[in-house]
Amino acid sequence: MIHPSSDVQTNNIGKGTIVWQFCVILAKARIGEDCNINSNVFIENDVTIGSRVTIKCGVQLWDGIFLEDDVFVGPNVTFTNDSKPRSKQYPVSFGRTIVRKGASLGANSTILPNIEIGEFAMIGAGSVVTKNILPHALVVGNPAEHIGWVNKQGIKLVKTNDDYWQDELTGEIFQASSKGLIKI
Repeated sequence: MIHPSSDVQTNNIGKGTIVWQFCVILAKARIGEDCNINSNVFIENDVTIGSRVTIKCGVQLWDGIFLEDDVFVGPNVTFTNDSKPRSKQYPVSFGRTIVRKGASLGANSTILPNIEIGEFAMIGAGSVVTKNILPHALVVGNPAEHIGWVNKQGIKLVKTNDDYWQDELTGEIFQASSKGLIKI
C-alpha cells in the first residue's frame, strides 16, 4: 500500500511494504518486502532497505545508507553522509553507512557517515554514533558509549563476571571480545 499523498518514484518496492503519508522516495531507491515506512520519510537514490524493516516518522535516508533485514529505525533518527558538509560543495562520493540485520536505532539518535552498526545492536534514544558498533552491543550517550550487550530480542544480557554475559531467557553464556560476543 502506498498512500496517495506520497511521492514514490521507485518501482523497486517489495511485496507487502507499506508507505504512509507524505513520504518521498526517489527513483533508484531499493526497498524489500514487508517494510513499514511511516509518514514524513525521505529516501534518496543510493539507498537499499532490506525486508521487514520499520522506519518511523521523520527519518531521512541519504545516499549511501544500507539497512539490512529486520532493522528498526526509530522516530527522527538522523543519518549523515558527508563528513565535511558545505553548501554547494559536493564530495566525490558520499559516505557509506551499513546497519546490519536486526539492529535497532532509538528515537532521535544521530548516525555519522562511514559507520557500521553490527547485527542486533541497540542504539539508545538520543545517542550520537561516531564509530562502528559491534554486534549485540548496547550503546548510549553523546558520543555513544558501550554499556552492555543485548540478545536478538533486544533484552540486556546479565554480566556474570569479568568478560562473561548470560542470556536469562535461554541460559546461554557469552564471552565479550573485540569482535563482539562469542557463545561459550
